[in-house]
This record gives sequence, C-alpha cells and structure tokens, in this order.
Amino acid sequence: MSIEDFAASFNDLGSEPHNHHSPFGTSVLRFDDKNPRADHTTCRHAKTITIDQRSSLPFISRQLNHRFLHPIMTLIEEEGLQLTEVQRLEGHTDRVWGIAWNPVTGTAGIPAMLASCGGDKTVRIWQQRSPSSTSFDCLEVLEEIHTRTVRSCAWSPSGEKLATASFDATTAILEQNGNEFECVSTLEGHENEVKSVSWNASGSLLATCSRDKCVWIWEVLPGNEFDCVSVLQGHTQDVKMVQWHPTVDVLFSCSYDNTIKVWAEDGDSDDWRCVQTLSEANSGHSSTVWAMSFNATGEKMATCSDDVTIKVWGVDIARLQSGDTNASWSHLCTLSGYHDRTIFSVHWSREGIIATGAADDAICLFIESEERSVDGPTYKLLLKKEKAHDMDINCVRWSPTENRLLASASDDGTIKIWKLDSMQ
Repeated sequence: MSIEDFAASFNDLGSEPHNHHSPFGTSVLRFDDKNPRADHTTCRHAKTITIDQRSSLPFISRQLNHRFLHPIMTLIEEEGLQLTEVQRLEGHTDRVWGIAWNPVTGTAGIPAMLASCGGDKTVRIWQQRSPSSTSFDCLEVLEEIHTRTVRSCAWSPSGEKLATASFDATTAILEQNGNEFECVSTLEGHENEVKSVSWNASGSLLATCSRDKCVWIWEVLPGNEFDCVSVLQGHTQDVKMVQWHPTVDVLFSCSYDNTIKVWAEDGDSDDWRCVQTLSEANSGHSSTVWAMSFNATGEKMATCSDDVTIKVWGVDIARLQSGDTNASWSHLCTLSGYHDRTIFSVHWSREGIIATGAADDAICLFIESEERSVDGPTYKLLLKKEKAHDMDINCVRWSPTENRLLASASDDGTIKIWKLDSMQ
C-alpha cells in the first residue's frame, strides 16, 4: 500500500483516530465521522449522562406556550405495542451510515424499496419480495459510484432519482433504468466530505452539506443538469445534515457547532439567507446536533444531539405556509434520560411516532402525551428496544406508508427491518 492509499484509508472514515472494535476484523486505528475532526486543535469528547435507572419518569423541560397540538390517536396510547425484528439485511462490509425508503413504493401494489449506503463505498438497493411480504432482497449493489465512504442517500419525491453524498466530496444522482441504476450526474464543488443530501418537496431543489462548513443549494434542470444557485456560509464547523421543510421551501441545517440554522430565499434578491439560528442561547443543544425530522404537517421539528437529548420545536404553520419564511421556530420541550450515549438519528412517522437511534445500541419510540400543560406539549416513551443492534445505530427511518415498518442502520454492518404491532 502506498503512503497516499494509507492516508486515504484513514480519511475515508472522517476524522480523529480512535481504537475501534469492528465486527469485520480486529481492533484497528480508524478515523470516524462521529469523533472530533483532525483539523481541531482542541479535542471535544462526547458527553454522557448518568441516569437513575430507578426513575420511571425521566426529566422533561418545557418552555413557551404551545398552540399547535394535535393529539395522537388514542389507539396508540392504549394498545400494548412491541417492536419486532422481521428481517436483518446483510451485505455491507463496513458500517452502514444511511438508509432511505423510496417514497412512491410500498403502496398501490408496488413493493417497497429501500436504499442503504456505508463505509464500504457502496450503495445497495433492497426490494420487498411482494407488497404483502416483510422480506427484502438485495436488488443491486452499486460499487463504482463513489471512491470513498457513502455517508447519506435520499430519494427524490417522485422516487425516480436517488442522490448519494460521499466523503469523496461529490454527490451522485442515480436513476433507475429497468432493474438497474445508473449514475446520470455527479455534483462537485464542496472542498471535502459531503455529509448529507436532501430534496425539497417538489423535487426542484437539492441541498448538500459538508465538512467544509458550507451548504449548497442546487436547482434541478432538464436533462439531468444541476445548477448551484447558492452557497450558504454561516456554520462555524462541520455541517452534519440538511433537511428541507416538508411543505415550503425552507431549508434546515445542523452542525458540529451545536446549532440548527434556518435558511430561506430572499424575495428581493433571489438569494438565500439565514433567517434564524437555534442555539443553546435559545434553549437549543449544548453539543453537536446530528439530525432533525419534521412531523407530517411540518408544524413541529425534532432534533437530536451529542448532548443526549431530543428537542422538539414548533412554528406557526399557517404563517409559514402563507409565505412568511421569517416565522420563528420556538423550543417546546426537551426529552432527556432515555438514551445514555450520543443520539445520532431521529425520525417522525406519518402518524406521529418519533423514533431515535443512538450509540447505546438502543431504539426509542415516543408519542405526544394526551396530558396537556400550560408550558407546552409533553411526550411519553412508547417503548425502548435495548440492544437493537450490536453497535451504534446511525440511522432510523419509518416507512412512508402506514404499515408501521421501521428500518435501522448500524456500525455492525447490518440494516434491520422492524414492525411495530400489538402484543399478542
């Protein structure tokens, strides 16, 4: 192995070296997106909390009045539920970073389709055997798309294109042609690792973010052309994730700088600007913000962090949808004491169930409580699945249909398909 290849093998995993026990070999010195980056002069260690296991009611802090409550179905509150593993998808030879359900599959007789990506530089496409089955087969393995770790993947709203973000500093656009997928465009511009990619609700815009602290917005043009319309600079550190609001063209980004930024187009100049920063100063997170997710209506957002909390935010959705992109997001409540290590992923189902995955190898499910408080909404733990994976859980994603299927991806190299159903 050349010196260049040796260095590249470290860089593929992102950042600071650490001792890592891998299921694919013995303990090795690796670089990892989860740890402080090598370009930091000061090492920031992951924060942990100690939980009194005897306590049956973890601490919940609440702020501000909340006017946008939509009660969760009483059925969910009352029935005894369990999260059952229905299939383990194996094939990746390194940690699995990201998973994404194709939004137009799994309904109307179309078998569900799931994409996954990971440290083995591949993208895998999985397909349900039949619309009534919970078994998935690997439809295709895409090995030549990227030259380094594939960190994130996202389907376009039409389900026709799949965007993949990689540590090789590129974003690839894949399109299905029969039973095969081909790369139809490669987006370049970021200085280094691309961490996340997201399509807006109409599929006309694509956002990417990177360790270079920037967020790029791309316009989707005919003929698989993409034009960068704005480079957003505001974060002071690595940007971990970008996510479009589900109903309006407002973009959100979260970062190693502990903040979430809200970006909107300036109607006068057609340029994009930061309209709000959610930080510790306004009840935000105190450490790296890893992920965010919106409820179905877009009036609430959940975020998760290295500070081992989940925070719920709310907005006046009528004002936002009327075109006022300056509508402010307010902190509604903080959930803590449920995970005891970094929470890497959060995802809100269409029926209002929040799923989280963390470095404690557990999956937690939350629902909004029927109990009302003058200080804001409260959320209750629906269930916790201990040892859901053998190692860190990097991503959890609910199926876009209402079949209560949940997919999870882990450092253990597997994807698991779970079914939330009633106890028999």
